[in-house]
Amino acid sequence: MSSRSAGRGAFVFIFIAVLVDSIGFGIILPVLPRLIIELTGVGMDRAAVYGGWLSFVYALMQFFCAPVLGNLSDRFGRRPVLLAALLALGCDYLIMGFAPAIGWLFAGRLIAGVAGASFTPAYAYVADVTPPERRAQSFGLVGAAFGIGFIVGPAIGGLLGGLGPRAPFFAAGAIALANTTLGYFALPESLPQRLRRPFHWTRANPLGTVLQMLKYPVVSRLLGALFLWQIAHQVLPSTWAFYTISKFHWTSAEVGYSLAFVGLLMALAQGALTRVLIPWLGGARRAAAAGMAAAIIAYVGYAFATEGWMMYVVALTTFVFALTYPSMNALASQPIPPDAQGELQGAVAGLYSLSSIVGPPLMTQVFGHFSARSAGLYFPGAAFLTAALLTAGCAALFARALRGLAPQETGAGRLPSLTP
Repeated sequence: MSSRSAGRGAFVFIFIAVLVDSIGFGIILPVLPRLIIELTGVGMDRAAVYGGWLSFVYALMQFFCAPVLGNLSDRFGRRPVLLAALLALGCDYLIMGFAPAIGWLFAGRLIAGVAGASFTPAYAYVADVTPPERRAQSFGLVGAAFGIGFIVGPAIGGLLGGLGPRAPFFAAGAIALANTTLGYFALPESLPQRLRRPFHWTRANPLGTVLQMLKYPVVSRLLGALFLWQIAHQVLPSTWAFYTISKFHWTSAEVGYSLAFVGLLMALAQGALTRVLIPWLGGARRAAAAGMAAAIIAYVGYAFATEGWMMYVVALTTFVFALTYPSMNALASQPIPPDAQGELQGAVAGLYSLSSIVGPPLMTQVFGHFSARSAGLYFPGAAFLTAALLTAGCAALFARALRGLAPQETGAGRLPSLTP
């Protein structure tokens, strides 16, 4: 089959597959704290620590498996790898829904990390079926699926949480398995046999692209700043539910609505306002700096909020907060030659995966320590202050990196479609 003959319908399926993956991740966030407590009998402080290690397992497997699945799809085709990943994801949610002990949740997150790496062959499929001149637009649409899923998922999870902490897992599993069935009958193969290549473990290396970027000192500093930024950002998905339930006694529905609200703000900022605000602020340099300042204000505001409604007010900083990631990515792309831009984005993706490994255990350990009633200093917002300090470090490294960057960027710059 021609790489173009899969057509628009296949692209729609890929969009839905990525959307389902994102919804499945978001749908469990509002109820995960209560399910952990149900299985372990611990308090919220210890449940948060379990939650951090569950995120660690997921991110670790995704970090190592994303390049593996991409290379497997080069060898065997996109279709079988995508369908196998979707099937595994559906089974994973059912395992977690039926989990009789905490160990089952860890097994489920391990499977989900492998299956969640399906975004790699998904993007490869899009490249197969899209002409080169339209790939940026198509990648942007697939990237938007992540944002939409994170808006819809927590809202659905919060509503279904009223039926019990396991209900959202069964719903996510049913959605993933239904998508697998649809793909089996509707998804054609996009990679012809003649274009496939042998699988080599040496090419399935998650650290290789990051190491290549060390050849560019300015870019290395920018990527270091971006890494600190991403670790700080992990405080939101890893501790938000635990923090708001513990401090404000929110229900699963209230947690879901708040996460959907933050996701909506992020989607609006990155999808509609980025290309307006960055030129208005004077370019990517100033936009990135403004975003870092807004992030520090946000993290401090979350840490010291005394009423639940304050979390929504502080979240409005997201409109500026969201400018940092695409601005820094655009600045990092300036010194990189055209034939290494893909390698740069691979390095950015690798760093994000590393931040997803390091960040959740760090943030949940801090939250667990300072939210325990036995703590010498009881302060559940400590994780958000940790994120503020990391962002300040990011700003310092960013300022140092800019000294070696040519002052050629005055507008929005290149704004890659990859979003955190």
